[in-house]
Amino acid sequence: MSIALVILAAGKGTRMNSDIPKVLHPIAQAPMLVHAMRAGAVLSPERTVIVTGHGSEAVAKATLAEDETAQIAIQAEQLGTAHAVAQAREALQGFNGDVVVLYGDTPFLQPETLERMIEARAKNDLVILGFEAADPARYGRLVMNGQTLERIVEYKDASDKERDITLCNSGLLACDAELLFSLIDSVGNDNAAGEYYLPDVVAIARSRGLNVTAVACDEAQTLGVNSRVDLAAADAVFQARARADLLDLGVTLMAPETVYLAADTVIGRDTVIEPNVVFGPGVTVESGATIRAFSHLEGCHVSRGAIVGPYARLRPGAELAENTRVGNFVEIKNAEIAEGAKVNHLSYIGDATVGAATNIGAGTITCNYDGVMKHQTTIGQNVFVGSNTMLVAPVTIGDGAMTATGTVVTRDVEADALAVARAKQDNKPGYARKLFDMLTAKKARRDKGA
Repeated sequence: MSIALVILAAGKGTRMNSDIPKVLHPIAQAPMLVHAMRAGAVLSPERTVIVTGHGSEAVAKATLAEDETAQIAIQAEQLGTAHAVAQAREALQGFNGDVVVLYGDTPFLQPETLERMIEARAKNDLVILGFEAADPARYGRLVMNGQTLERIVEYKDASDKERDITLCNSGLLACDAELLFSLIDSVGNDNAAGEYYLPDVVAIARSRGLNVTAVACDEAQTLGVNSRVDLAAADAVFQARARADLLDLGVTLMAPETVYLAADTVIGRDTVIEPNVVFGPGVTVESGATIRAFSHLEGCHVSRGAIVGPYARLRPGAELAENTRVGNFVEIKNAEIAEGAKVNHLSYIGDATVGAATNIGAGTITCNYDGVMKHQTTIGQNVFVGSNTMLVAPVTIGDGAMTATGTVVTRDVEADALAVARAKQDNKPGYARKLFDMLTAKKARRDKGA
């Protein structure tokens, strides 16, 4: 059976107190909406429709960055969840199969839960996702009779017995596409808000004699985000789960609670992550690497046996080969560091390639930007770059070459050559004392005048 996802992402999120659409607020540096899309992707949907409203252009941009085949439907007026799903009708024209309705602010659904919903749909006309609430509070209750969902009762309308029910409504559902839109067409708005509510389809389906059931999951999977407090809590849930997964996969986290992971972080087993390391989007670390304390990585690839940090920064495009060393207070950006090469201290390597077994001395800078364009630095194999060398790109250093400490390299250096480019040192006897006396007198006159 073909599957289509409809993800509701039209809400403004007033309680977020933000100009950013609610579903674009990040959890683990990926928008909530992207988490929901990735959760639904496990079903291999034939179509994905994102229903946007507030900030629709920004939401559409984030959607298409994640899945360029997704379709956008616009809910111009926010008239309730059933009305929102109805906006996907045109995008699903000609589709024959099941629709799974998700929410863009519910980022933690697990694959097995969605798969169980689809399995239940094969035997029922309509499937609702419920969750076992630790504190049911004011959630709508799912009233079951065996495997049949009799009705959804809102807290204000529930009897004392019904309020004791802990199985609550998440708002997510699965249903045949044609049937779903038929049910939605019968939803009314005779309520205080004048809105069309998606849960009302349960009562309509039951009135038609259709089979309705519920699938249950744990409450954490249905955690919705409506405020900054919720956002922080959701990020904490993600981090705890992601850290636990890494530990189970054989990664050593020396202080797990201090390591911050992105939604797409990939780390191989036997890698050691020291305390206070931050992983931004797009990081892959192969097995057996070491990331030392207080390092920050984003958009980079670290190969087996490499050691990074402490206090290192790897920016997008950094590619570290096996057994490389990137040390303290080193920044690498859009650069390839070949096997066995070392950049150990206080250096910036940007828009460059560094050959195998090359050693980059402390304080080295690739001067890659001229104020308008970026330029490339190429450093060969077995090169020794002396401390405090400035490499003014574009420039090439040949294999086996060396630069003297304090050299400013403005021309290519051939293989095996030594480059020396320093101003001649001139010591002037007694000038230091004269200069200090002059400056001290000048300061005294200024202070007296003040």
